Amino acid sequence: MPKRPLLPDTIAPSWLVVQVLGTLFVAGTLVTAREPDPRIWAAYGVSSACWLGFVLLASRRPRTAATLLAVASVLPAALVGQAGDSSALLLSVIPLGRLAALTTLSVGVILGTGLLDVALAVTAHTVAGHSAGAALGDAAVMLMLVLVGLNRRQYEVQAIQAGALLEQTRLAQAEHARAAALDERTRIAREIHDVLAHSLGALGVQLELAEALLEERSDVDGALRSVRRSRRLAADGLAEARNAVAALRRDVPPLAEALAAVAAEHAGNHGVEVAFDTGGEARPLPSAAVVALVSVAREALTNAGKHAPGEDVRMRLDHEPGVVRLEVRNKLGGFTRTGEGFGLAGMRERLALADGALESGPEDGYWRVLAEIRG
Repeated sequence: MPKRPLLPDTIAPSWLVVQVLGTLFVAGTLVTAREPDPRIWAAYGVSSACWLGFVLLASRRPRTAATLLAVASVLPAALVGQAGDSSALLLSVIPLGRLAALTTLSVGVILGTGLLDVALAVTAHTVAGHSAGAALGDAAVMLMLVLVGLNRRQYEVQAIQAGALLEQTRLAQAEHARAAALDERTRIAREIHDVLAHSLGALGVQLELAEALLEERSDVDGALRSVRRSRRLAADGLAEARNAVAALRRDVPPLAEALAAVAAEHAGNHGVEVAFDTGGEARPLPSAAVVALVSVAREALTNAGKHAPGEDVRMRLDHEPGVVRLEVRNKLGGFTRTGEGFGLAGMRERLALADGALESGPEDGYWRVLAEIRG
């Protein structure tokens, strides 16, 4: 959650308040200064002009503004020993404190400028023959202002870093939401294909069969049976489409039972034999693995009915140590496949989600689909 701004910052930015107050202090110092030497006044004028230049250029040319601020601090620091009052010290520490709070400068540059001011002030007091106490007192004031400015600078740096971190978090959340949306679109596309492709594929086969029976044999009764099966397939497909989301949440039956049901359904719809065998010792599998293998079987049978109509299919499930294998075979018939359609791509994606892999292709006059899931 974004941090609420402090009340002063809702009225005016803190940097603007500091620079306005600093300008008032500089003006007040010049008004109250009691200095007879015109050369010192000239230095005061240059320092004040540099301060005003910093105020005007701070937002547009920060490096130039920082240089002017350093000059505004250094000139009066070199005169604290010759000045008749504390005006030189005030005109030095005001820019120095503001310089120490700048985030555009490194800490090293800030400390270097502060030490230069201290060295100039101590030297000025020594040349003027003042006591060590006066020199150390001015040096202590300068160092204190540097520390105050650095503390303010650290606060601003943390605020900037917090803002950058918040922006990175927002971008990361947006990217995560985008990735989740893409994953959801992929899942929806896969589910639509699994539901509709199977039903529409079987429906197309039945309609083609009805057409062939009418055109080639004038078998009205056979065509009527095929049309009735088509109507049932259409109704089933519509029901599956409507209940796709609910189907994902239902309890998944045992793998062998689900595969046997898919085989029987395909055999009944297409009028072919689907031999289903199992091997090895059955064991419980994660629901994702069961759903993936059942979907692969359904898709492989749909493809068999589409590309090799009337050909029998063999399906075998093997439970081996560390892996579960599902193999679906059907004769190639008179059709030779080239490339890979969305059905095989959907199988691979679904198996990948369940830590599995898919192989498919012709072998000894058969089209073979082999799905493996580790577990």
